[in-house]
Amino acid sequence: MSIDPRNFPCGRVEPATRFNRRELLSRAGAGFGMLALADLLQRDGLADTAKKGPDFPARAKSVIWLYMEGGPSAVDLFDPKPELTKFDGKQPPVKIETFFGRPGPLMRSPFEFRQYGKCGAWVSDVYAKLAAHVDDIAFIKACQSDSNNHAAAMFQMNTGQIRPGFPSAGAWTTYGLGSVNQNLPGFVVLPTPVGSKGGPGNWGAGFLPGAYQGTTLRPGGVPILNLDPPSGMDRQRQRRLLDLAGEWNREHAQQHPGEPELIARIESYEMAFRMQTEAKEAVDLSKEPQSIRALYGLDDSVTRAFGEKCLLARRMVERGVRFIQIYPNEEWDAHSRLKENHGKRCQETDQPISALLTDLKSRGLLESTLVVWGGEFGRMPVSEGNQGRDHNNKGFLVWMAGGGVKGGISHGSTDEIGYQAVENPVSVHDLHATILHLLGLDHTKLTYLHNGRPYRLTDVSGMVIEKILA
Repeated sequence: MSIDPRNFPCGRVEPATRFNRRELLSRAGAGFGMLALADLLQRDGLADTAKKGPDFPARAKSVIWLYMEGGPSAVDLFDPKPELTKFDGKQPPVKIETFFGRPGPLMRSPFEFRQYGKCGAWVSDVYAKLAAHVDDIAFIKACQSDSNNHAAAMFQMNTGQIRPGFPSAGAWTTYGLGSVNQNLPGFVVLPTPVGSKGGPGNWGAGFLPGAYQGTTLRPGGVPILNLDPPSGMDRQRQRRLLDLAGEWNREHAQQHPGEPELIARIESYEMAFRMQTEAKEAVDLSKEPQSIRALYGLDDSVTRAFGEKCLLARRMVERGVRFIQIYPNEEWDAHSRLKENHGKRCQETDQPISALLTDLKSRGLLESTLVVWGGEFGRMPVSEGNQGRDHNNKGFLVWMAGGGVKGGISHGSTDEIGYQAVENPVSVHDLHATILHLLGLDHTKLTYLHNGRPYRLTDVSGMVIEKILA
């Protein structure tokens, strides 16, 4: 990554300084632009507006959000509808409004369902390993969002708003609670390699200080690009250069108070320096025993990519990272050949998600880790194209496990064909309010003053889903 010194003000430059600004910044090490440095402003007392700790005792210490980008179909995975089988190929009993128009007839699920666990929850045969955990899961079956467009719906699911520019749930969490581990970001994102709809705004800090946005990590030896210093630069020399750059920039910051982005840039260098050792250790999955690698499916080419992300998430939780968001490598956007699309996505994620829940539980971490599964919306009960389904934001499913959630229950329901929520509908703001509540944060009090008015992740009408709390 090239570094523009205009984006990193250095204050005065002494004539006797050996390196000019551009060379100094290059040699000081990378990490520029890595602004997701959870709680660094709080740690140095540089952000008076930062919130200090939970509002009440938390049930969860961290969140792992399994974000199933593209919109998984509830009626094909966790919420079977006998009416779809009975009236397969028939016209729906209600008017269906689809994203692309041209709704087809009702379409039965191509998958078979069985009941699992003491609770008797129905799960599709393509999620058979995950099905073993239904007694730890709360299925929220009547979720609704405001848009059936991917980018807008993703922004809302992540930030509470359908338009870009607002802080994400992970940013609000690290702003509200701070970081446990000063050597790792408080908010980590394990992204899709091809990019998500709406881009990094899905895990951005919006108008919060840049220190709270998500840091993208990759499994393997290079967790963050441009993290290492140039060859030949030892730690002591790098430390001296960072101290010099920090001195200049702090002097500049004193002359320009109220510029949080400037402070975040200063601290990004410090975080990068600390992460050069700890981040590499955290993502080194080779240190895991073979039994754990096999559990997560790292020996199978189908499950390896998502398995690495799930295992990395567990390692992040162990190291005090507050918020981890995982995206799949491919989307659930099944406008055609749903059986093929969802079948592959389930093959890729079934064993890793099951392993994550098993591993967290065996280590005593599930009770303090909230696991969330879901996409930006669901899919229609009618067919589209070649045996596919269109977007559905009127009634879809999200599930939660661990972290103070009551397992083995279902909350809310859609109509008999799975088109729209009819019982206990849940808004995106309700989901966010519940996540924050489990973390010990009152969603009505977690605010940030921007442009003269207080903002929050949730609308004031958002309500905690009390019935799913343990």
